[in-house]
Amino acid sequence: MLTKNPPSTRFAAELKSGEHTEPRFNLADYAVLMKPRVMSLVVFTALVGLLLAPGSIDPWTATAAIVFIALGAGAAGAINMWYDRDIDLQMSRTMNRPLPAGRMQPGPALAFGIIMALAAVSSMAYYVNLISATLLLVTILYYVFVYTVWLKRLTPQNVVIGGVSGALPPVVGWASVTGGIDSGALSLFLIILLWTPPHSWALALYRRRDYEAAGVPMLPVVAGVQATKRQMTFYTVLLLPATLIPVAIGISGMVYAVVALICALGFAFHSRRLWLAADDVIVNVSKSNPARGLFFFSIQYLFALFVALLADRLFFLPVF
Repeated sequence: MLTKNPPSTRFAAELKSGEHTEPRFNLADYAVLMKPRVMSLVVFTALVGLLLAPGSIDPWTATAAIVFIALGAGAAGAINMWYDRDIDLQMSRTMNRPLPAGRMQPGPALAFGIIMALAAVSSMAYYVNLISATLLLVTILYYVFVYTVWLKRLTPQNVVIGGVSGALPPVVGWASVTGGIDSGALSLFLIILLWTPPHSWALALYRRRDYEAAGVPMLPVVAGVQATKRQMTFYTVLLLPATLIPVAIGISGMVYAVVALICALGFAFHSRRLWLAADDVIVNVSKSNPARGLFFFSIQYLFALFVALLADRLFFLPVF
């Protein structure tokens, strides 16, 4: 049975990390601290939300909004890495990050995240609008306190509840234009919210031994492979029709609908391949692992959906 890592584990990790190298200032390490891959997806979905929103926004304000969202995402990533430095040290996928590798001290990393968060939210409130700033603040606080501090080490449903923070960026982008939230913004939110569990659990299956070694109660570690596959299927069944909601409410058209259906077939193919695979194949770290295939396809899937939403809105639908 898994338990939360005690404080002594965190201190031991800090001592162990010091064996690798002496801390030093390195601009590239601060960039890594911001989780650039996660940030790029956040920025892209926020940009699509901003461009899909009805109404108008001047180019300078739109650019500023996206920059502040990027800073907020980077701030949340930095604080997440600061808090998770003990478990990152135990996982092969994350042990070379700046903090567990000993290239950076925890204090500067935390200060960097807090300063960026304050700058992003206050600038969003001043230059864009108060609603988008409030949503950005909620996104950062939810990711840091609800997901990172509370849920991640407590429950195998961490990515389900914690997925709210990852689903909010297009809503922030939307609110930057409209100053509010409506059905269009909520449809984008729902797509990402339902996409998060199968996406995250595919990685957790592929990296199960990492999470087990770090004591993180991800679903495959706590409930096993078969239970994880069943829950992934449940959310996938909900996700695929949810991707057609933008068509039903009129913020996208047939071009997007066709792309969504084609992507759904691809997602179903990878999901079925995972379902039929043996347990020992799924938890084996290899390029042929169907969980790994689903994980990487799911990133392409979400990207393709949002590109299609944007293309349909800009080139095929009449301007609101």
